[in-house]
This record gives sequence, structure tokens and C-alpha cells, in this order.
Amino acid sequence: LMEAFDEDGDFDAEDVPEGPDGNTDDEEMGAEPGPGPVEIITLPSVIESPFPGRPPVIRFSCPSDPSVRVEPLSGPAARELLWWCQRITPVVVKKMMKLAGFRKTSTDKWIVTWGKHLKTEEFRDIKPTQKINHYPNSFQLGRKDALWRNISHMQARHGRPVYGYVPDSYCLPHDLGLLRRVFPGQPAWIVKPNAAARGEGIRVIRTWAQVPSGSAVVQRYIERPLLVDGRKFDLRIYVYVAGLDPLRVYLCHDGLARFATHKYSMQRSKTADRFAHLTNFSINKKSKSFVPNDDEDARDGHKWTLQTLMAYLAERGIPTDRLWMDITDIAVKTVIAVEGTLNSGVKANLKTPSSCHELFGFDIMFDESLRAWLLEVNVSPSMHTSSALDAAVKGRLLRDVFNISGVPVPGSQQERRAVTAEERSKHVHFVMWERDAGSSILDDLTDDDIGVLMQFEEERARCGELELIFPRLGGAAYRPYFEMPRYYNMLLQAWLDRHGGSHEAGVSALKALSAVDRARPGPRPASSAKRALLDRATSLPSLQRLR
Repeated sequence: LMEAFDEDGDFDAEDVPEGPDGNTDDEEMGAEPGPGPVEIITLPSVIESPFPGRPPVIRFSCPSDPSVRVEPLSGPAARELLWWCQRITPVVVKKMMKLAGFRKTSTDKWIVTWGKHLKTEEFRDIKPTQKINHYPNSFQLGRKDALWRNISHMQARHGRPVYGYVPDSYCLPHDLGLLRRVFPGQPAWIVKPNAAARGEGIRVIRTWAQVPSGSAVVQRYIERPLLVDGRKFDLRIYVYVAGLDPLRVYLCHDGLARFATHKYSMQRSKTADRFAHLTNFSINKKSKSFVPNDDEDARDGHKWTLQTLMAYLAERGIPTDRLWMDITDIAVKTVIAVEGTLNSGVKANLKTPSSCHELFGFDIMFDESLRAWLLEVNVSPSMHTSSALDAAVKGRLLRDVFNISGVPVPGSQQERRAVTAEERSKHVHFVMWERDAGSSILDDLTDDDIGVLMQFEEERARCGELELIFPRLGGAAYRPYFEMPRYYNMLLQAWLDRHGGSHEAGVSALKALSAVDRARPGPRPASSAKRALLDRATSLPSLQRLR
């Protein structure tokens, strides 16, 4: 169990090693097909690119959906479908890999894995053909103390109205003096360990004598939460970061709503009632009042799907569109708060940036005024499927995550060519001189530009039920929050704005460009306008600013 507490941050239920039979106490093998005939749809083993001559990727399917069958991959490539099954790999991932034709291996020839966070130096051993489900430095989100430091840094730079969605927190023992000054002004506080999960070590306190003397985070308690039937609840929001440069962030609209099992009360006599104040599933399932829920459409029990909860709230006149806007805004701003640190970790420790991707679990709560609060972020959100509800939600989620990640068919992966001096000069020009140039970055697309845009549209074609929330139409409003401007972020934003966010229009435009390129031998020539901006970008003042 101690291996689950790696030095790089928080963990969730997934990080508990599984038993010899492949299950944990909470784990089932997934939902069985219901009675009656099921019409089966057979899909190819790979997902083809919408662009001619581009390599395909492996197709993944949802283990709990008996209506979809994926044809097995054939030929020599099938023998190279190897994956690294770790001790904490959840059963739903094991089943998904088996359905896709992967075989376990104990060698270093694996091409995909799902498991624990690596130590920073271990990322350097990852091969360009391998994919791992974590980024270096992602503990900057997963550790509660690190998350608060990053958010408070953004508050100092951009103001509390922009980044004020995390309850005021104090990292002990460093902030003990600050906490002492504000402590009497709040009726209750909540104490959280820096790097734990599943509600372990969390408690609500009211007196200074209850403040811990060691390392912990003390956070302002949200004493007036939005309630359902008198019970407190929070939302597990799944946020998938497919890549960092350019940044692509996806949101799953069907997460989980987790309820406390006791009625909520702020009476002092109820302060120690964890079943009233904490919403963690791992805690409330131990309550005598706990009621399980196996139906993803039901409004019973103490765990609902997010879609079911939103429908319930909408029926009671709550503007759920506004809730989703706030959730999306929190997800994007939080990822941006650590984007610079994650990018630095990838560039310093990975042979290729495409080797990493990561799914995060954001825990969000609404108060009675419908204000959204981010409570914490999990770097290893639980993918255990102890019910049919879990199997359905998490199976579809992971299907889309693996498909978006683009696991290449063995032997078909194309190495990304090096950026030329001319292309690099264009990057420098727009980053240093024309950060607000808008669509002018698209006026003279280089071969590298077109390659990045094709990868982006290929990824969007595979997103399934996940929503791309960054970049997006209007996404330029987030530009001031980045640590530094990045050329590829500017490129993708301009591309979306030009084509109205339409994937179909983007694909059509790129097909037209590639058709012109195929008809013309040699690289794309530089226009006179491009040559002028390249001369400016490579001037001495530009290079000095870049340095």
C-alpha cells in the first residue's frame, strides 16, 4: 500500500494494488449484458485518418457495451500489440486492452500502459513509441498544498475574481501565523493531508486546539452547500489533457455525483459526523444508511451519474448551462495554472511529448448561491467499477481517452520531422511580435503548421463523447493567463476561429491544402510577405528578446 503514496503527489482509489485475482475489494468484473437479443455493430480494428497517406491508430471499445464488437488486428503488427499491466491497473483497462487485441508483457517492448505515477527521472526511460498516462510534475495539481500554491500565485497575478474558485487554504506549518489571524472569522474549517485521498485524514474543525501541528492544508469550509434532499454532494468531473504544446483539454459530461449518507447540519454536535460533512464514496459506503445504485439513469442511492443529477437540477429550475460553463472555466484555468510546469517537465524528461497524456479527477461543489468551488484534483482518479453505473460511465470515458490518445499501429508510426529554420523563425515572429495577430498566422502555413493542424483534426475526429474545451471558440480570452505565449496554441486558436469551430470545415480546408501540395513538388515556397516577417523575426533585437 505504501507504494501508492509516491513522492509525486495525490492518489485516488485506483492506486491501491489489486489482489492476486486482479480485483480489489471494491472491484467487480463489470456489468453483464442484459437479457434479450442485442444488435451487434462490428467496427474495424483501427481508426483511419481523414487525410490520405496518414497512419491509422488502434481502436478501443467500451467493455460494458455488448452492442459493439471490434475486429481483431491481423498481420505482423498484431504480434507487437503489447502492454504493461501494472499492479494497480484497474480491471476495466485490462478488459479494454484484451478487447483491442493487446497482450501483457514483462519486457520493455510495451507500447501502452495505465498505472502509477513515475518518479521524474523514470520518464527519461520512456521510448518514443510508448504511451504513459501521467505527465512529469502533475503532482502540482494532485497535491493539495501544491494546488493551492499554484492557484494563489495566479490570484496574485490575475486577481481573485479570476482565480477565486478554490476556498482559501493555508499550508501548515508555513502559513500557521496567517491562519491564526483569520481563524476566528469562520464558523468551521476543514483539515486535509497534503497527499492522500478517499477522505483519509480529512476532518471538520471549529476550535484552534484542533488545528494540526504538523504538515497539512487547512481550508475554509463551505458551510452553505447546495443540497439534494437535505444531503450534501460533490461532483467528480473528468478532465483529460491530451497534450501540452499545443494544449488540448477535454471534458467528460458524464462524471459522477457523490452524496453524503446523513442529512447535512452545521450544528456543533454534528461536526464530527463524517457521513454528513464528507462526500467521498470510500467513506459513505461504510455508513449503515448507504444505498448503492446500479442504474445510470436512476435517482436512487448515494451515487448518481452527472447527467442524471443535471437533469434533476434542471427540473427544479436551476440553470444547468451556467453550471457547465463554470465547470468548464475552472477546468481550463486550473490546467493553465500548471501548464508551464508540466511543459518544462515534459521537455526535460521525455524523448517525445506525445508519449504522455493524463486523465484528472476534479472534485467540484456548488454552494447554495450556485457558485462553483474546486475542492481538489486527483492525478489518479479511481477507475474501479464496483457497479454497473461505474462500469458504464468509466468504460465510455476510458474508451474515448485511449482513442483520443492515438495509440499507433506498430510499425506505422511516423516520426515528426525537425522544424526548419524558416519555420522556427515564423514561430519567433508571432510569439515575440504578433501575439494578437489572429488569423494572420494562417496566411502562410508551413509544412509543420499543416502537420500540427492535421494531428489536431485527427484527434478531434476520435473524441467520442468528450468535449474539447481548450482550444475552443472564444478561447483567446484565456491567453493572458498563460505563463508564456506558445506558437502552436496561437495556431490552433486561429484555426478554430477561422472555421467557426467546425471539425468538418477544418478537415475540408486541410484536404484542399494537401491536394495542392501533392500537385507541387518540393516544400511549400515562402511568399514575399513571409520572407519579410522572417527577416524581422531573425533580426538581432528579436533574437535578444527570445534569449
